[in-house]
Amino acid sequence: MGPQFSRRSFVLMALLGLSPLPLRAAEPALSPVPATEVDEAGLLFLRRPVIVFADSPADPSFTRQMELLQRYLPELALRDVILITDTDPAARSALRQRLRPRGFSLVIMDKDWGSAIRKPLPWDGREVVNAIDKMPLTRAEALEKNPAGR
Repeated sequence: MGPQFSRRSFVLMALLGLSPLPLRAAEPALSPVPATEVDEAGLLFLRRPVIVFADSPADPSFTRQMELLQRYLPELALRDVILITDTDPAARSALRQRLRPRGFSLVIMDKDWGSAIRKPLPWDGREVVNAIDKMPLTRAEALEKNPAGR
Protein backbone atom coordinates (compact mmCIF):
# COMPACT_ATOMS: atom_id res chain seq x y z
CA MET A 1 0.00 0.00 0.00
CA GLY A 2 1.07 3.53 -0.71
CA PRO A 3 1.59 6.20 1.93
CA GLN A 4 -1.47 7.45 3.76
CA PHE A 5 -2.32 11.14 3.46
CA SER A 6 -4.86 13.17 5.36
CA ARG A 7 -7.03 15.75 3.66
CA ARG A 8 -4.99 18.49 5.28
CA SER A 9 -1.74 17.11 3.86
CA PHE A 10 -3.29 16.93 0.36
CA VAL A 11 -4.26 20.62 0.61
CA LEU A 12 -0.81 21.58 1.88
CA MET A 13 0.92 19.60 -0.86
CA ALA A 14 -1.36 21.15 -3.51
CA LEU A 15 -0.52 24.65 -2.24
CA LEU A 16 3.18 23.86 -2.42
CA GLY A 17 2.82 22.35 -5.93
CA LEU A 18 3.79 18.85 -4.80
CA SER A 19 2.15 15.59 -5.82
CA PRO A 20 1.40 12.91 -3.21
CA LEU A 21 1.22 10.31 -5.97
CA PRO A 22 4.29 8.86 -7.67
CA LEU A 23 4.91 10.47 -11.03
CA ARG A 24 4.94 8.28 -14.10
CA ALA A 25 8.18 7.99 -15.98
CA ALA A 26 8.34 10.36 -18.90
CA GLU A 27 7.19 8.92 -22.20
CA PRO A 28 9.90 8.63 -24.81
CA ALA A 29 9.75 11.59 -27.15
CA LEU A 30 8.06 11.02 -30.48
CA SER A 31 10.42 12.19 -33.19
CA PRO A 32 9.83 12.26 -36.94
CA VAL A 33 11.21 9.38 -38.98
CA PRO A 34 12.18 9.85 -42.65
CA ALA A 35 10.03 7.75 -44.99
CA THR A 36 13.12 6.10 -46.48
CA GLU A 37 13.89 4.53 -43.05
CA VAL A 38 10.44 3.07 -42.43
CA ASP A 39 9.91 -0.70 -42.50
CA GLU A 40 6.17 -1.01 -43.10
CA ALA A 41 6.07 -4.79 -42.58
CA GLY A 42 7.81 -4.48 -39.20
CA LEU A 43 5.34 -1.84 -37.98
CA LEU A 44 2.10 -3.44 -39.21
CA PHE A 45 -0.43 -3.58 -36.33
CA LEU A 46 2.17 -2.03 -33.98
CA ARG A 47 2.22 1.64 -35.00
CA ARG A 48 -0.24 4.11 -36.51
CA PRO A 49 1.44 6.11 -39.27
CA VAL A 50 0.89 9.84 -39.51
CA ILE A 51 2.72 10.87 -42.67
CA VAL A 52 3.57 14.43 -43.67
CA PHE A 53 4.51 14.77 -47.35
CA ALA A 54 5.95 17.86 -49.03
CA ASP A 55 8.12 18.60 -52.03
CA SER A 56 10.67 20.40 -49.83
CA PRO A 57 11.42 20.75 -46.10
CA ALA A 58 11.08 24.52 -46.65
CA ASP A 59 7.44 24.18 -47.77
CA PRO A 60 5.42 26.54 -45.51
CA SER A 61 2.61 23.97 -45.19
CA PHE A 62 5.10 21.32 -44.05
CA THR A 63 6.66 23.69 -41.51
CA ARG A 64 3.23 24.71 -40.20
CA GLN A 65 2.05 21.08 -39.93
CA MET A 66 5.11 20.08 -37.91
CA GLU A 67 4.51 23.06 -35.58
CA LEU A 68 0.85 22.06 -35.13
CA LEU A 69 1.79 18.47 -34.26
CA GLN A 70 4.60 19.46 -31.84
CA ARG A 71 2.26 20.28 -28.94
CA TYR A 72 0.42 16.96 -29.29
CA LEU A 73 3.43 14.62 -29.52
CA PRO A 74 2.80 13.08 -26.05
CA GLU A 75 -0.84 12.32 -26.97
CA LEU A 76 0.23 10.88 -30.31
CA ALA A 77 2.82 8.70 -28.57
CA LEU A 78 0.09 7.30 -26.30
CA ARG A 79 -1.80 6.29 -29.44
CA ASP A 80 1.21 4.36 -30.83
CA VAL A 81 1.77 6.86 -33.63
CA ILE A 82 4.87 6.86 -35.78
CA LEU A 83 5.37 10.31 -37.30
CA ILE A 84 6.81 9.90 -40.79
CA THR A 85 8.10 12.73 -42.96
CA ASP A 86 8.82 12.66 -46.67
CA THR A 87 10.12 15.90 -48.17
CA ASP A 88 12.16 14.48 -51.04
CA PRO A 89 10.13 13.37 -54.07
CA ALA A 90 13.33 12.33 -55.87
CA ALA A 91 14.00 9.63 -53.23
CA ARG A 92 10.78 7.85 -54.33
CA SER A 93 10.13 6.21 -50.97
CA ALA A 94 7.80 3.20 -50.89
CA LEU A 95 5.17 5.27 -49.04
CA ARG A 96 5.35 8.05 -51.63
CA GLN A 97 4.93 5.52 -54.45
CA ARG A 98 2.02 3.83 -52.67
CA LEU A 99 0.13 6.97 -51.56
CA ARG A 100 1.08 9.26 -54.50
CA PRO A 101 0.84 12.66 -52.80
CA ARG A 102 0.90 15.87 -54.83
CA GLY A 103 2.77 18.63 -53.06
CA PHE A 104 1.86 18.90 -49.37
CA SER A 105 -0.29 16.14 -47.94
CA LEU A 106 -1.10 14.88 -44.44
CA VAL A 107 -2.04 11.19 -44.36
CA ILE A 108 -3.36 9.49 -41.21
CA MET A 109 -3.58 5.70 -41.23
CA ASP A 110 -4.70 3.01 -38.79
CA LYS A 111 -2.48 0.24 -37.41
CA ASP A 112 -3.36 -1.99 -40.37
CA TRP A 113 -1.82 0.74 -42.54
CA GLY A 114 -5.22 1.24 -44.17
CA SER A 115 -8.17 3.57 -43.49
CA ALA A 116 -6.29 6.59 -44.79
CA ILE A 117 -7.46 10.13 -44.11
CA ARG A 118 -5.85 12.60 -46.50
CA LYS A 119 -5.67 16.35 -45.97
CA PRO A 120 -4.27 18.83 -48.52
CA LEU A 121 -3.72 21.52 -45.88
CA PRO A 122 -2.13 21.49 -42.39
CA TRP A 123 -4.40 20.13 -39.67
CA ASP A 124 -4.31 21.02 -35.98
CA GLY A 125 -2.79 18.34 -33.72
CA ARG A 126 -6.04 18.07 -31.76
CA GLU A 127 -7.92 17.23 -34.98
CA VAL A 128 -5.33 14.55 -35.79
CA VAL A 129 -5.73 13.01 -32.32
CA ASN A 130 -9.55 13.07 -32.65
CA ALA A 131 -9.38 11.45 -36.11
CA ILE A 132 -7.16 8.67 -34.72
CA ASP A 133 -9.59 8.09 -31.84
CA LYS A 134 -12.43 7.58 -34.34
CA MET A 135 -10.60 4.94 -36.39
CA PRO A 136 -11.95 1.35 -36.26
CA LEU A 137 -8.89 -0.31 -34.72
CA THR A 138 -8.53 2.45 -32.12
CA ARG A 139 -12.14 1.94 -31.06
CA ALA A 140 -11.65 -1.83 -30.89
CA GLU A 141 -8.54 -1.35 -28.70
CA ALA A 142 -10.47 0.98 -26.40
CA LEU A 143 -13.22 -1.63 -25.98
CA GLU A 144 -10.64 -4.31 -25.18
CA LYS A 145 -9.14 -2.11 -22.49
CA ASN A 146 -12.55 -1.12 -21.09
CA PRO A 147 -15.22 -3.72 -21.95
CA ALA A 148 -17.76 -1.89 -19.78
CA GLY A 149 -17.71 0.94 -22.33
CA ARG A 150 -19.90 -1.02 -24.77
